[in-house]
Amino acid sequence: MSSQGPHRRHFERQLTYARPVIALLALLALVDHSAALRAGAWSYAFLLGYLLFALGMVALQQAFSRRELHLPVAVDLAAFLIFLFLSPSQTAAWFPFLFVAFAAGGQWGMRPSVFLTGGCTLALVLRPVVQGEMHWARVIGWVGLMLTTFAAGVGLAFLGDMSRRYTDENEFLSRLASTLQVERGLAESLRILLNDLAEAFQAEGAMLAYREQELERIFLWNVRAGTLERIVPMNLPIARADGILMDDMDASVCWNSTEGKGQGFGWDRRNGKALERLPRIPGPTQKELKFRSLMTVAFDEGETAVGRVYLLDGKRAFEREDLRWFERIARHLSGPLENLFLLRHMRARAIEGERSRISRDLHDGILQTLLSIEIQLDVMRRKLPGAPEQAAAELASLQQTVRNESGELRRMVTDLRPLRVQSADLTELMRGFAERFRNECTTGLDLLINTTDIQASDRVCREIFQIYREALNNIKKHAKASHVVVKLSQDDSRIVLVVDDNGSGFSFAGRFSGDELDRLRLGPISIKERTRTVGGVLTVESNPGHGARLTVEIALG
Repeated sequence: MSSQGPHRRHFERQLTYARPVIALLALLALVDHSAALRAGAWSYAFLLGYLLFALGMVALQQAFSRRELHLPVAVDLAAFLIFLFLSPSQTAAWFPFLFVAFAAGGQWGMRPSVFLTGGCTLALVLRPVVQGEMHWARVIGWVGLMLTTFAAGVGLAFLGDMSRRYTDENEFLSRLASTLQVERGLAESLRILLNDLAEAFQAEGAMLAYREQELERIFLWNVRAGTLERIVPMNLPIARADGILMDDMDASVCWNSTEGKGQGFGWDRRNGKALERLPRIPGPTQKELKFRSLMTVAFDEGETAVGRVYLLDGKRAFEREDLRWFERIARHLSGPLENLFLLRHMRARAIEGERSRISRDLHDGILQTLLSIEIQLDVMRRKLPGAPEQAAAELASLQQTVRNESGELRRMVTDLRPLRVQSADLTELMRGFAERFRNECTTGLDLLINTTDIQASDRVCREIFQIYREALNNIKKHAKASHVVVKLSQDDSRIVLVVDDNGSGFSFAGRFSGDELDRLRLGPISIKERTRTVGGVLTVESNPGHGARLTVEIALG
């Protein structure tokens, strides 16, 4: 896995800042060596030049922070070899040697770094032999020095390799999490996520299965690598859970071959113990989904496993390290996936609530009026031969009723259209709707806006206006209130909307939060969902027969 994102650039910056420190340490070690004072003029000059060069790289990094400015390991390796040839002090050369080992581990990986470290160790330790400073009587110490130097170099290369892998993995996990965006939609987010997973693990496809408890269904998104079209999930009955999700949700499983007895391995994700019996996907389901090999891990909502992610038909045999890495990915994605499915569920509930409201409004309003008109027309049809003048008067009254209902229907259709609200327009839109409210009913309305400039995102402003409009419409149709007070205020941390009326109130008494209302299955569904979508807190106070107060608080920033 390779990454050139911000985490990797952070590692490269660390090397850039560490280079002058290493040069300074080597310079101090050289000063401490007495022979260097007499024979080390060239080594001093080289080290000073290397130090100035390293400081120049730091300055360039600061000046061009958005660009990748890093030296290849070959440059530092060449500097080490030149200094090793010039320096009268072997100790001073250890510092650039260890830096080269760490940088090689970070840029090249562990295996090439071990060979590089071995070669540098031989060059570093053999120098006294070439210069005639090593006596055969000290050969044991020489061997020990070589082994210690090699171990130190390999250790630094290992740290560099671990740092590289850590930054690459972090970058990959961040990129995967960023694909799960509510604005992008569930289907498109999962298509991108599954494509990225298939590419990273060299698989021909990927799949995600999610168990929807309330609907008692399993939704299955199946993507072949490189798919660009929107994917539509398979909708399966909950009875197929064991076949799709396997009979052990805590099992992390790999089947490199599913034919016959198959070839696979796996363990319990809770304790890492190997499974005595590997769960399988039934043969008919394998044929239906068309795969030959798979690797699968579960993801959670809270503490409960609710779904699985699959990699299908690897282009190479999956290994145990692949399954461990896949587990870490699933743990990292559990939170973003839970949020995405939760918001999808909330949107579905909001749509259901909105449809119920529209259905109720049509039934209680226009449909009832049409039924009344039909009855009156039937009565007039019978009266017409004997009392034409009375029938004409009643027809005029019916005509006015039709006009009124047409206006009401037109307003309802207008309210259903998508609304674009910006922070600069919110207060004017609220005042305009308040004026319309006063004209359409006898209920008094006081609109108090305690700020001249709303500082909130367009999305927050849109939801605030929709909540405000729906609350007033509910009061007009159901509350039988004579007066309403609406307050909108904002401070540095939050924006608050309060709608207070003196009508009949809700069917319950007391003060409840949105979550409490959900548990009791009470309160305005659409307003609750709209408040949650912007991270707000809803509070409803009701006193039956004496009115209700609705408060929405939304944190800013």
